[in-house]
Amino acid sequence: MVGSKREPPIWRRAVKYKLDRGAHSVYSLHYHLVIVVKYRRKALYDEVIRERLKEIIWEMSGALGIEILAQEPAEDHMHILFKCAPTTDLTKVVNSIKGASSRRIRQEFPQTKQFLWGDSFWSDSYFIASTGQVSLDVLMQYVESQMEKVEHEKRIPTL
Repeated sequence: MVGSKREPPIWRRAVKYKLDRGAHSVYSLHYHLVIVVKYRRKALYDEVIRERLKEIIWEMSGALGIEILAQEPAEDHMHILFKCAPTTDLTKVVNSIKGASSRRIRQEFPQTKQFLWGDSFWSDSYFIASTGQVSLDVLMQYVESQMEKVEHEKRIPTL
């Protein structure tokens, strides 16, 4: 057709990754982590608590060797999107985030203890998935929209 623009063939469309480099490697590793308050209790009910949780995790990120790309807590869980090197021990990262954030939130906000049973803040389990950069922007929007979703659900009347 005259004047119409055609897309180049798929083999000409290069996927452009934002690459990181190590001494002997080039990589792009992004992860989506979800941790849940034990028994899905609404211990993160206050925005001040949720913002402090984000600060705590942000402060830990350098020592853990990760870079936080997006994070957003809801009332009963937390989404964290981060990138790291191939040598990063993911289990150590998750356990460190859960342990330190639990301890500090309970110390700084003792009122959260009323939502918990015993000393456990986070559930023992967690969800982690590697993400591709093709969908990274979409995933980042999803993580950042978690509280909007909760606020919307609160406005919907239940029957």
